[in-house]
Amino acid sequence: MDNAGKEREAVQLMAEAEKRVKASHSFLRGLFGGNTRIEEACEMYTRAANMFKMAKNWSASSSLAAGNAFCQAAKLHMQLQSKHDSATSFVDAGNAYKKADPQEAINCLNAAIDIYTDMGRFTIAAKHHITIAEIYETELVDIEKAIAHYEQSADYYKGEESNSSANKCLLKVAAYAAQLEQYQKAIEIYEQVGANTMDNPLLKYSAKDYFFKAALCHFIVDELNAKLALEKYEEMFPAFTDSRECKLLKKLLEAHEEQNSEAYTEAVKEFDSISRLDQWLTTMLLRIKKSIQGDGEGDGDLK
Repeated sequence: MDNAGKEREAVQLMAEAEKRVKASHSFLRGLFGGNTRIEEACEMYTRAANMFKMAKNWSASSSLAAGNAFCQAAKLHMQLQSKHDSATSFVDAGNAYKKADPQEAINCLNAAIDIYTDMGRFTIAAKHHITIAEIYETELVDIEKAIAHYEQSADYYKGEESNSSANKCLLKVAAYAAQLEQYQKAIEIYEQVGANTMDNPLLKYSAKDYFFKAALCHFIVDELNAKLALEKYEEMFPAFTDSRECKLLKKLLEAHEEQNSEAYTEAVKEFDSISRLDQWLTTMLLRIKKSIQGDGEGDGDLK
């Protein structure tokens, strides 16, 4: 069957499902056989949604139609007191809507989350909060809302003692908080995750990165704070002292103290030649460099 045929069949299934729903309300006022018709309608909506999914390789119109069909199925499952099936259909609807109507995708995923939290399924609710956060990041570009959903996800993971999953969400929050100049919030998370990972043989290598990022956030706010923080991190985590990150921080602090822009740039260049700087680190290092230049002039570059 070609795509047009699949779409036609899906439309017919939707119409059939609608008839079944209407019949369930009128048939002896729903006292007899109503549920059977609802179940049949549910199945038809789901089949229609999958047909739309197969048609046109997820074009916007077929995505919207699939989302709508899954949504109808979700509502009928709820009517039948089938919470788990309802939540699954809301998630399917959310995934279908994702590109075509991001806000509707979020509404469906929130409906699924409400059901899962009501059932005490917090780990799966956390996973869907991450999906919502990602939609806010990429489709709607609303970072504040993305942060809120990552935080909610981290809370649920913590409650279920899934600490590594909670940390992943918190690190997203910290990175965005720093970008939004909420440095204190970022520092607290980086220090907390660093302290949680430094004693874990498998994770301790990452701890130096978290202390490095926390120190950079301190540095943007206040040079003295950065010095004190660096001393604290070296005391807490002696392995940090020998790291390239710690050595770089010391060079940067020295260059900043002397207001020596060239020495600052040279130290960054040397570090970057071995460990490539990502966009986040580049942004933070540039913010610190601007305070060396005093009047904000200069080439605005680190290389």
